[in-house]
Amino acid sequence: MSKIPNDLLYTREHEWVAVKDGVATVGITDHAQDELGDITFVELPSVGATVAQNGEAGAVESVKASSPVYAPLGGIVAAVNQTLDDNPGAVNSDPYGAGWLFKVSVANVAETQNLLSAEKYREFLPAEKDN
Repeated sequence: MSKIPNDLLYTREHEWVAVKDGVATVGITDHAQDELGDITFVELPSVGATVAQNGEAGAVESVKASSPVYAPLGGIVAAVNQTLDDNPGAVNSDPYGAGWLFKVSVANVAETQNLLSAEKYREFLPAEKDN
């Protein structure tokens, strides 16, 4: 069963976001990393780049597929997780911690209204099969 922390917001494309003091930390959810399998490469946006809400901001590649990463909120990229260059597997092992992808200085905090709460994200996910 996928981990879905209650204190985060989520997108329908399986990104999570934590907003603090106008800065959004972004990553992919436990469900997304599980579906992708072993992550082999992470393409991150450039610091200083402008991203739009729901705009493509990077990509995550695994042994199974390549998947775009979308910005949950618009703004300016403030930081990227450069440790993923050498350790992309951190997205698999710790998607809500060491596997964060990038941070955005949020242009419009009201855009958070377009995101899903943990409860709504759980409802959105397909029912997980018991193994």
